[in-house]
Amino acid sequence: MASLVKILENEQATVMLGQQIAQWIVPPLTIYLTGDLGAGKTTFSRGIIQSLGHQGAVKSPTYTLVEPYEFNDMDVFHFDLYRLADPEELEYMGIRDYFTDRSVCLVEWPDNGHGLLPGADIQVHLRYKESQRQIELQALSPAGQAILNKIK
Repeated sequence: MASLVKILENEQATVMLGQQIAQWIVPPLTIYLTGDLGAGKTTFSRGIIQSLGHQGAVKSPTYTLVEPYEFNDMDVFHFDLYRLADPEELEYMGIRDYFTDRSVCLVEWPDNGHGLLPGADIQVHLRYKESQRQIELQALSPAGQAILNKIK
């Protein structure tokens, strides 16, 4: 499967890439987001969620673990597993119920839920590159590949 690397000059460029990807999203889809604290995972997620039609703020669900967004044709679940102490906690919150045929799941810190999360369609890794950010998107399924093919 293919990967794509881009330099993001600022926060707006990060949001815009999320917006670009959102136009091609069809559920079910799972996107894993990795990178250091402050690298832009939530900013990227905001671009996707607002482009899909959410009018309000998009905050990191660090303390709630998941923030749901309901749209006419899909449900978007934004997860932040940074504070997850044990992957088994996901079982208690009914993690499997979030991953349905109408779901788009954006998962920050997916390694903290290892073994209990379904595989990703797209792996997104953000890192600092001097005063900018570098984003690498890797397709891990045919659905992910179709999206990456559209944004090249």
